[in-house]
Amino acid sequence: MRGQLMDIIVLGINSGLSQEEIMNLKWQSVDLSRRVLVSTREKTDVTRTIPLCQRVISMLTGRARVKSISGYVFHNGAHKRIDRWKLKSQFNAAVKAAGIAHLRFHDLRHTFATRLVQAGVDIYKVSKLLGHKDIATTQRYAHHYPESLRDGVEVLDRCYNSATVEAASGR
Repeated sequence: MRGQLMDIIVLGINSGLSQEEIMNLKWQSVDLSRRVLVSTREKTDVTRTIPLCQRVISMLTGRARVKSISGYVFHNGAHKRIDRWKLKSQFNAAVKAAGIAHLRFHDLRHTFATRLVQAGVDIYKVSKLLGHKDIATTQRYAHHYPESLRDGVEVLDRCYNSATVEAASGR
């Protein structure tokens, strides 16, 4: 698994894939020309097609140059599926080395959702990208910071300014 952790994190934070989905990802599910991957979660047996951003495409293109005989995008030294506990251990060690407190692998999905919502992406789209059955689950993932809500109240300024212009023109 050596040298793969950064790519795993890049994929997680930029795709919203769960740890399980990343560990199970095989090259046959990746379509670089269409810029998508297909993921099936074992728990729910739900298959979804996930569009990929350029950062993930670049990372996967680099990884595609040397594919494992097992077909896994990320694999252990024996070219088998990465062990969940080994990934958790390496992730936790990297988090500790970076001086970040209280960060779990699952938080990468939360970061993905939060970044999209704060950038103005519709909550329904975020929900579909995460593979949630209902938006209530997505709402627990996506967090706003006060400044990201500012445009919501700036609408009032535009309404006020429009009303002032109308009043001044005698309408």
